[in-house]
Formats: sequence, C-alpha cells, structure tokens
Amino acid sequence: MKHRFAIVFAAASLVSLAVAVVSSPASAHRPETIDLPEGFAGEGVATGRHHTFYAGSRLDGRVARGDLRRGTSEVFVDEPLVGAATGLKADLRHGLLWVSGAATGQAAVYDLDSGDGIVALTLATSPSFINDVVVTRDAAYFTNSLSPVIYRVPVSKRGEIGQPETITLSGPAAEFVPGFNINGIESTSDGRTLIVVNSTKGTLYTVDARTGTSAEIDLGGATVPTGDGILLVGRKLLVLQNGGQTGPNQIAVVRLQKRLTSGEIVDTISSPLFETATTLARSGGTLVVVNAQFAPPPIDPEAEVVLLRLH
Repeated sequence: MKHRFAIVFAAASLVSLAVAVVSSPASAHRPETIDLPEGFAGEGVATGRHHTFYAGSRLDGRVARGDLRRGTSEVFVDEPLVGAATGLKADLRHGLLWVSGAATGQAAVYDLDSGDGIVALTLATSPSFINDVVVTRDAAYFTNSLSPVIYRVPVSKRGEIGQPETITLSGPAAEFVPGFNINGIESTSDGRTLIVVNSTKGTLYTVDARTGTSAEIDLGGATVPTGDGILLVGRKLLVLQNGGQTGPNQIAVVRLQKRLTSGEIVDTISSPLFETATTLARSGGTLVVVNAQFAPPPIDPEAEVVLLRLH
C-alpha cells in the first residue's frame, strides 16, 4: 500500500538552493577546523543562534559550545545529566538543547543559554542505542539504532517537556538487520513527516510522525551505506556516510522528489579533513561537520569540527 504524506518544505529561498560544497573555510578569515575541548570524543553537532555551535562527547556526555567565526570552543555542560552524548539539536523556539544518550537508553535536555541541566529522560530500559534527534514545533524525536521504534517527547509552546512516547515503526523501516539500523533523523518543516537512514542497509525512509508508518525513498537502486547524520536543505538531503572501517567518508547529496517517494544521488562531497566524520549541521552558508575519529588513526589527535562552505 502506498502512503501519502503531507509535505511542507522550507521557505522558497531554501527550496531553490543549489548545494555545492568547497573544502575551504567560510571566508578567508575563518578556520577550516575548530578543536573541541580536551578529552572530548565528538560524534554529534548542532548549530544555534548567530555563529554558535554545540558538540557532544560520546564518552562522558559533556557538551561543548563554540564560535564559528572566532574558531573557539569551550566546555558548556561540564556536569552532564546522561553519561554519553551522540546526536544533538538546538531548539531555538523553546531555548532547549536536546541530546541523545547512546547506549544509556536516555536523553538529556539542557538550557540552551546557560547549559544548566533540565531533565534526563529514560527512553528505553532494554539494550538500546539512542542515536540521533530532530526537533519540530511541538516535539523532539529520537532514533534507536537497535530497535524499530522512534521516541517522541512532546514540548509545549512554553517549553514544558512532557513524558516520552514510544512510536513503533511499521513498513520497510521496521525491517531491521544485524548491526546498527535507524540512525540519522530529519523532519519536514510541518513536522508531520520524518526522514531516517538505515546505516547498515544504506536505505532512506519517510516515517509518519504520528503513526510510525514508513515507506522507502526509492534511490533508483543506489544506496548510502554507513549513512549517519542527515540534513535537509530544501529538497536536497545531505547524508553523511561515516565510512565505517573501509567505506568512503563522504556526504551524499540526494535530490528528493516533491512527495519524498524517490530521490537521486546527484553529488558526493568529501574533504581530506574528514576523520570518520559522523554528523553535520548548517549555520548560514557554512556546513559544520564533526570528526568522530573512529578509524583509521586520526590525522589530528585533537577532537574537532570541520567547516565547509555551502552554496
């Protein structure tokens, strides 16, 4: 059975945006990389107001805050509510920073301005990996790479956080295989449709945010194996393939058909600065990509983010 989704894309200025990336800083006066604080093990990244970015440490749950123009970063959350941080999302509407808690089965929410802890949320008690998060007008949605579910955490207009809800996936996105499955997550601007990537299978899906019903996005036989963080820019979906141990560490640019039933890989973007890059975010004309440095041995021993210019 075919499923129809109500799609509302970003503003017209983004819909017509052509995506091209050059492996150079956003301007001649900006750095190409920004080191994260000592002891950080990066994996998730988010951008906030002005030129601010946030990056988490997967080993201890701390969060750094940095300035893209100045090329600086510092510890922002030094007493984390949860002992790991993978996916991050800055919720500008409610002034919240949402953080996925990896194998803890939890998620954390912090004040976006002060870094103060607000609440730790238990999403799963069985073996799980809470991998990534996306925020809509009235909720945050988290993926679990080890279970065919998505978690919805409601948030009111005043920023009051509700109790987590478990949405069971149905359709092709629920067909899990051994290894990491559903990973990166995005949302259309109306919040009704989610987009997810299966890292092991290299497939993309739409998911009804209310029911969990899914449908595969037909890429014409192509796949995006090791797909990790994803970012929707107009009708282009950027899929960061972390490469695993042997695959390419690159960003696949997928041009989506209007109803999100199909798409085409129209470009791939890489950089010699990628060291198992995992997730990405956007600040104006700059892509911010975090290096997780899983393998091979890193070129730069410091944890860092890489800045790429977006046209």
